[in-house]
Amino acid sequence: MKITQTLDCKGLSCPMPMMKLAKAMKGLNTDEVLEMLGTDPGTKSDLPNWCQKSGSVILEETELTGGVTRFLIQKK
Repeated sequence: MKITQTLDCKGLSCPMPMMKLAKAMKGLNTDEVLEMLGTDPGTKSDLPNWCQKSGSVILEETELTGGVTRFLIQKK
């Protein structure tokens, strides 16, 4: 899988990760994949809701070391 862009949201709290994600996704083409790294636990519940509204798809959610969560999101 080719990642088009990486968005580092580590250390940011709500609503900044979702605001940065929305802006970054606007710059992607359909079917491109964005990697998002974050530490805000709220993103885990906010992201599925945002994807449902935007039509995007969470391809992967992985817990990394240091409390970082990695999401792979495909624009649809």
